[in-house]
Amino acid sequence: MRILSIDMGRSKSVACDYVAETAEHEFESLSTDPAAFHDLIVKRNPDRVVIEIGPAAGWVKDLCDTLGKTLLVANTCDEPWQWRRLKSKTDRKDALKLSRMAAMNQFSPVHVPTPEVRQWRALIQYRQSLVSDATALRNRIRGILDQQAIKLPAGAKAFSEVGLQQWQQDHAQRLEQCPKTELWRGIVDTELARLQELDEHIAEVERKLAEIAQADERVQRVKEAPAVGERTAELVVAMLDQPQRFKRGKQVGNYAGFTPKKWQSGEMDRDGRISRGGCGLLRALLVQASWIGVARKVPWMLELYERVRRGSDKRKKKAIVAVARHLLVRLWAMLRDGTRWREPAAAA
Repeated sequence: MRILSIDMGRSKSVACDYVAETAEHEFESLSTDPAAFHDLIVKRNPDRVVIEIGPAAGWVKDLCDTLGKTLLVANTCDEPWQWRRLKSKTDRKDALKLSRMAAMNQFSPVHVPTPEVRQWRALIQYRQSLVSDATALRNRIRGILDQQAIKLPAGAKAFSEVGLQQWQQDHAQRLEQCPKTELWRGIVDTELARLQELDEHIAEVERKLAEIAQADERVQRVKEAPAVGERTAELVVAMLDQPQRFKRGKQVGNYAGFTPKKWQSGEMDRDGRISRGGCGLLRALLVQASWIGVARKVPWMLELYERVRRGSDKRKKKAIVAVARHLLVRLWAMLRDGTRWREPAAAA
């Protein structure tokens, strides 16, 4: 079997043409662009192409699909790929190690979705980045006003349409009109203009996401689950993508980083904190949905939460993570089987 592994850089890459049966290999340098990769794959004609996970994995996957080649994308966070106590690390050694690991099946390949799903995921993440920027702007405005001993109402009330009308005219002013002793008013006015622009961009992105979600039957089914809104449903569908690739619910929990770390040796067998692997936004939205479900006293969520909590406030976080993991597994089962939401039976 001929394996072509490529250690990809931003502008330059190193390829290793590796023969699995004889361990013979040959290196070649090339630029990191689709045309150079196309010519290399056609010239070498490998049975398998191997790369590391990275921003360019998407177009490499599309290129390999076009050429009819199998692509394996290595997760550099896996244990077999960790570099320890090395005296020398080069691009050639990275490419050779990729080939050897692929020949021995030493890593689990990363799933690379279709271009449509990749763009959908990117838009979801982009919305979250806009929301984070808007939150940072609101906090900055509060900080500026706090320096002037001006307190705004807590929560979102201060930046609602009514809340802004109450204090914007009194505390914001065009920067060119501000005297030297009140420049803070011009800063507040500028930040409010930036916030308004961000809110418009967020609304535009959310309209497009709503259009995509409305046309996707899977998102509409997932929204039937208690406490699961449109933002959570679309992210679950986009991240799980092909639910049949998971064999068990434990794999789904591990994919989202909900499973605990494990330390076992001899008589010692201890579980640590959750691994926090995968998409952090997915975990955050599922935990948020779980808190909403517990607050609304959804029977199975509340029963599981109280059972794991054991009456101790110190176990609240552990309990809500357990609820979120169970919720994700149930949503995965719905997508895998194509079924509607069914309320789980209460425990005896």
